[in-house]
This record gives sequence, C-alpha cells and structure tokens, in this order.
Amino acid sequence: MANLKEIQRQIKSVTNTQKTTRAMKLVSTAKLRRAEELAKRSRVYADKTNEMISDLAGQINCLKVGGIESRCFAQIDEVKMVDVIFVTADKGLCGGFNMRTIKATIKLMNELKEKKIKVRIRGVGKKGIEFFKYNDVELLDKVIGLSSKPDMQRSAEFITTSIKDFRDGVIDGVYLIHNGYKNIITQEMHVDRLLPVMVEDFDCEKSTKKSLLELESKDDEKMLDSLVTKYVEYNMYYSLIDSVAAEHSARMQAMDAATNNAKEMAKSLNVKFNKARQESITTELIEIISGVESMK
Repeated sequence: MANLKEIQRQIKSVTNTQKTTRAMKLVSTAKLRRAEELAKRSRVYADKTNEMISDLAGQINCLKVGGIESRCFAQIDEVKMVDVIFVTADKGLCGGFNMRTIKATIKLMNELKEKKIKVRIRGVGKKGIEFFKYNDVELLDKVIGLSSKPDMQRSAEFITTSIKDFRDGVIDGVYLIHNGYKNIITQEMHVDRLLPVMVEDFDCEKSTKKSLLELESKDDEKMLDSLVTKYVEYNMYYSLIDSVAAEHSARMQAMDAATNNAKEMAKSLNVKFNKARQESITTELIEIISGVESMK
C-alpha cells in the first residue's frame, strides 16, 4: 500500500507541474503577441537606419567624399582592443535561449583573442551575467532588468561609454550579440559589428551612385557623428526588443514541451498505479482464499 501512496504522490506532483507549465505557456503566448508586434515595427526602422548608414559609409570610403575624418567610418588595420556586448534574459525556463547567446559570445571572444585582440565584455541580462561571474570572467559593465523591460534612454546610456571610448581611440571596435526573433518557433543569433561601420558589402566598382554628401565643415562632421550615435543607440535598443520577443517565443516552446512531457509522465504513472493496484488486489484475494482453504 505504501507503494501505491508513493505513486499517487508522484501523480499529484506531476499534475501540478503540468498545470504550472501550461499556465506559463499561456502567459508567454500573450506576452509574445505584444512583443512580436513591437519587434516587427522596430525592425523596419532599424533596417532602414542600417541601410542608410551603410550607404553613407560606402560613399565616404568608395566615392571619396571630402572633408570627413570620422573614425566611425575608418578601416582600422591594427585592432588592439574591442568591446563585446551581449544581451540575455533576466529569467530562465526558456530552453537553450540564453545558452546560445553565451556560446556565441564565448566563440567571438576566442576568435578575437586568437588574433591577439583584447576583449572587454559588457553584459545585459541576469542569466548571462551570472554565467560569466560563475566562470570568473570579468565584466566591464553589467545591467539587470533592462532586457526584460527595454528602455531607449537606459539602453543609450549603457552603450554611450563604448561609443565614447571608440571615438577617443581607447577601443577599436564594438560588437553586439543577441538572440533575436525570426518567427514563432525559430530564434536567430545576431553577431553584429556596430563600430566601425561595416562597408565590406559595398561594391565600389559597381556603384554608380552620386554622392549626396557635401561635408566640408566641422559642423557637418558633427552632424554625421550625431547620426552614427543614433544608429548605434537604436541598434542597442532594438536588440533588447528583438531579444524579448525571442525570449517569449523560446519560453512558450519550452513550456509546451514541458507540459507534454508532464502529460506523458502522468499517463505512465497512472498505468503504473493501476498495475500496482491490481497486484495488491490479487495478493489480497490470494491471501483470503488461502486463509479459507486452511480453515477447511
């Protein structure tokens, strides 16, 4: 009988877990709808901004627009130190969502170190911060609470140090890593170099565009630097929005899988309980029949 009680306890525990995971899936589904809509709207602006900055970089480097000395568009040959910024979630229970970002960060760190480039790590999100802290990896800067509630002003303040250090020549590049939303069942890893602006895909020989830039004064250069600042800040903000949508998507899938697993486990335990109950009843009947036979 003790065995039956233990199985009943397990069935109750698994059933309660199933209810919890089902509720968490529904919550994530509701949050995903809002986050997905915001991510889609923001992606349009981010793509256009990146396209414009890339085009400007191409004109400056290929069409030789005069009067611009911005380091943001320079091709730095000797890279000594860079900033790597990662975005993870503040919470878990979302499958391998956070671990994929952490692995991508470690991979980039190792690639840069192989090239003798020093790396400064800056982290957003409790899960990633805790991982690197546990593994004794020093973080230059860290923030918790921003990845779960993206805020334009806070994200701009966070990345301002990297922008300033790049312009001052302290670092030679800024990388941003986040796990983004592709669709309801798929996340997409993004490893982007924000500074200096990439111009590798700009074909100078095939380009027939005429330069729209007439940058001859210091005020014009300041205007372009301001534009680059906005571009970097918005990419930082968009990575947070994109990451939130992907996080809810990953958690919804994880909780759906957990619910199905709990359902299968409860079904298996019920079969086990029924077999044990039948064995118990059979044993009692045998004992009763044996007792009756011994009394004859």
